[in-house]
Amino acid sequence: MTAMGQQRKIVVETRNLTKVYGDGGQVRALDGVNLVIHEGEFVAVMGPSGSGKSTLLHLLGALDRPTAGTCSVGGEDLATVPDLDAFRSRTVGFVFQLHNLIPTMTAVENVEVPMQEQQAAAGERRKRANELLGLVDLGDRLQFLPNQLSGGERQRVAIARALANDPMIVLADEPTGNLDSKSTEEIMRLMRRLNREQGKTFIVVTHNPAVARAADRLITLRDGKVLRDEPLESVYRQDLKEFKTSALGQAILEGTVPPDVGELAALLPQLQEALAKA
Repeated sequence: MTAMGQQRKIVVETRNLTKVYGDGGQVRALDGVNLVIHEGEFVAVMGPSGSGKSTLLHLLGALDRPTAGTCSVGGEDLATVPDLDAFRSRTVGFVFQLHNLIPTMTAVENVEVPMQEQQAAAGERRKRANELLGLVDLGDRLQFLPNQLSGGERQRVAIARALANDPMIVLADEPTGNLDSKSTEEIMRLMRRLNREQGKTFIVVTHNPAVARAADRLITLRDGKVLRDEPLESVYRQDLKEFKTSALGQAILEGTVPPDVGELAALLPQLQEALAKA
């Protein structure tokens, strides 16, 4: 509920969403998934390889069609949308593990590409692309080609491009998979800032717990089903309770961990306090 007591708008809703690959149903990638995602949420989707994470994202982004069940984005059932390409262009922004920038185009030209599909005037495209690159802190890289940018900078351009048509939702599939830890932290901080300041709904598929920590809500898939769907705070509170019962958790709580534990030593006071409250 919002501060005004009004429920936030539902932007994504799935009912019994199912995707089967292969003749005879050999691979059930998604199996009866029911989800509701509200405007302005930042959602992380995790799970082991083959759990259905990318399949879910492809269905939400209208890149594929379900075998059964329904998927609605912005109140529209994707099965009834007559022109999925046009719908996708104006409603969904995509960020992939590989930035997929056009190598012969500058940063600002890459950001303009999705706006061409909306037939925006050249001057309007350039103005918005400049503004978006400024928003992702690349205002001084407008004329750089992708090979003149770092990996993190290329992904920032990709995020700006995803926002080009002011989409309702941004879908990110392993957006930091090819980045080092420093760039990963910067990209997640950027997406979180855009989520808060722009009110954009982000759905991020990741295998990296550090990336998931940027979210408000964690959805865990296993074998095509939703295993867990909770606010991130609840997830980590439960994990902390389980860690508390382990041998290491008890040793930290009782202060019996040897002092020579490397980088962990500086964290022991905070861990003790957190475990004591768990």
